[in-house]
Amino acid sequence: MGFVPNTPKCEKEILDALGVESFRELISNIPEKFIKKAGIELPQPLSEAEVSKKLTELSQENRNTAENVSFLGGGSYDHFIPATVDFLLQRSEFYTAYTPYQAEVSQGTLQVIFEYQSMLCNLLDMEVANASMYDGGSALAEAALLACGHTRRKKIVVSSTINPNYLEIIKTYCHGRGINIVVIPRENGLINYKKLADTVDSDTAGVIFQHPNYLGYLEKVKEFHHAAQKAGALLISSNDPISLSVLQPPGEYGVDIATGEGQALGNPLNFGGPYLGIFASTKKLVRKIPGRLVGQTVDEDGQRGFVLTLQTREQHIRREKATSNICTNQGLNALAATVYMSLMGKEGLTAVAELCTRKSHYLADKIAELDNFGIKFDNPFFKEFVVQSTHPVDEVLEKLRDNGIFAGIPLGDYDDQLTDCFLCAVTEKRTKKEMDDFVQALKELF
Repeated sequence: MGFVPNTPKCEKEILDALGVESFRELISNIPEKFIKKAGIELPQPLSEAEVSKKLTELSQENRNTAENVSFLGGGSYDHFIPATVDFLLQRSEFYTAYTPYQAEVSQGTLQVIFEYQSMLCNLLDMEVANASMYDGGSALAEAALLACGHTRRKKIVVSSTINPNYLEIIKTYCHGRGINIVVIPRENGLINYKKLADTVDSDTAGVIFQHPNYLGYLEKVKEFHHAAQKAGALLISSNDPISLSVLQPPGEYGVDIATGEGQALGNPLNFGGPYLGIFASTKKLVRKIPGRLVGQTVDEDGQRGFVLTLQTREQHIRREKATSNICTNQGLNALAATVYMSLMGKEGLTAVAELCTRKSHYLADKIAELDNFGIKFDNPFFKEFVVQSTHPVDEVLEKLRDNGIFAGIPLGDYDDQLTDCFLCAVTEKRTKKEMDDFVQALKELF
């Protein structure tokens, strides 16, 4: 896009129309510390070869999970991805495909989305799923908006044990709508269920929780269901899709809207994205779910075909009637998830989930035997748990990182009562030797 400068006369006309004297007055709400006083000092220009060399040097400063053993979690996990996933993803008909508005030339893309939706419905035990959202956090925030629109209420009760990043996204989405967000405090790694029951009332549109929660522990899901059902509120969950092969799916415990982060389904860590948000609901909400929905039909010759359907988006109906401004889906990431689930099948997903469970408990038991480290909470968990340290957590994580181990996520920023703790995750990729080496490294730190 070319730069179109304004003349002093044009600038004055614009400022007069805005009712301000100067551009500086126009941006007066920006704090002074963020305003650059002097000019920007740029380095000398470089040739293409020099820029390429410089970028390569910078990229080599990153440490990734191909070089370090990763016990990182908190929403992004180092799961094994079969080579077939990337092979199919790179095929030009998928990799370069445009958004599937024209059904007659997009049958392949539409069928992939339809299969993705169908697999998620089976995995979550829900009645309908959309084509995917931006990520797990935006999916949960969209669920909050749907709950308010459906119930015509303005209060969302949120468990404090959800991913803290998801909570910030929910607050951002709901701020402009005047929605009241009430956060229920944590107690011993789980939600305070008495506080939950006392807070959910006839003004509550939705109750949001994560299972397993951000700290890795299994919540008492029936408590959330009872609280929401009693108040006539929608029950909204955020789930780890891998866990659903061994844990009860959300549809079985009365969830109205099930969401989650789909990164674990065949998508690499990729320095934090792009990922895909899972969004599924009961059939009664089908006309209110955000984003795209692909349906199956037959053409005039009676042959099976696929189309975008129930498109309650800004592009198709009056803006005030739209259920969301989500105009796309994470097509390539959803394709990766579809290929991954197809390859793994029910038995493969169950095997992955069981390996995660067994290996994480093995590591937790070993850490519990150490003098300077222990397990913070005595709760059932799936593949993540909280490690408590007698030494400064940042120092522990830095030393282990220098030894080639990503040990976990510091929890002090999440909760000031957990400044001496970090979150540790174990996937099916971790070997016994890697876990034993991790324990030995902890033992030898101090």
